[in-house]
Amino acid sequence: MIPVGYMAKRVELKPEWLNTDQVKDLYSVSNCTSKDFADYIEFWKHNGYWLFDSPEVINDLAKEHGIDMSGTRMFYYEVYEYQCYEDEPEWEEFEPEKSFETNVKVPREKVLEGFDVVSLYNGNAPECSYLSCNHMAQELKVNKHCLLSSLEEAKAHLENKAFDGCEPGPCRIFAVYSVPENA
Repeated sequence: MIPVGYMAKRVELKPEWLNTDQVKDLYSVSNCTSKDFADYIEFWKHNGYWLFDSPEVINDLAKEHGIDMSGTRMFYYEVYEYQCYEDEPEWEEFEPEKSFETNVKVPREKVLEGFDVVSLYNGNAPECSYLSCNHMAQELKVNKHCLLSSLEEAKAHLENKAFDGCEPGPCRIFAVYSVPENA
């Protein structure tokens, strides 16, 4: 797994349109329901994976631009070394955007919450989660945060084309970690 960065998110409870009792809230990498702390791309402080190298970068941005961080949770992400397409599961390598410096600081403390499968149709920033945005949590076993339990499970679902018909890829498997404050 490759360290790819951090994001502060406003975690939302399971929306009514996601018809499953196994989900309590959404820890998805996607910005579709559990929103990022801000429309951060305009600040151009993200790294080559379109995330942030440390929580300090996020907190400094928030202070500098008067962004209210109350109600946000900090997440740290790692990504599987290969990506594939939802309808053609042949694994291929990928790299961060080289025009952005990428120097991710791994947290001292982190809690693995699960694994998300996310489309990156534009090839840069994470877009839609197949589990939440594409309602696949209604068909697959997920945890209370709408995440899969293991990397192996995520890979198997992709290789078996479980996400065929979802948002177009490429897609990547993200390990989602919550980060305690001051970690």
